[in-house]
Amino acid sequence: MQKKSIIIAAVATFGLAGCLDTDVERGVAGAGAGLVGAEVLGTDPTGTALAGAAIGVLCDDAGVCRPAR
Repeated sequence: MQKKSIIIAAVATFGLAGCLDTDVERGVAGAGAGLVGAEVLGTDPTGTALAGAAIGVLCDDAGVCRPAR
């Protein structure tokens, strides 16, 4: 049951990251999603938070998300 809640939280965080306007906001949301992912996968929280933050910051540059302008 706990893993199900964690997965739902991660999906919600990734969805929210696409709606944010600045790189900093998306980076923070990505880091949070990385921490949730680390809990689900049982991996290093620091590495997954850094990866999530990087993905959040760079998602608009890659064309994955488009900030509102």
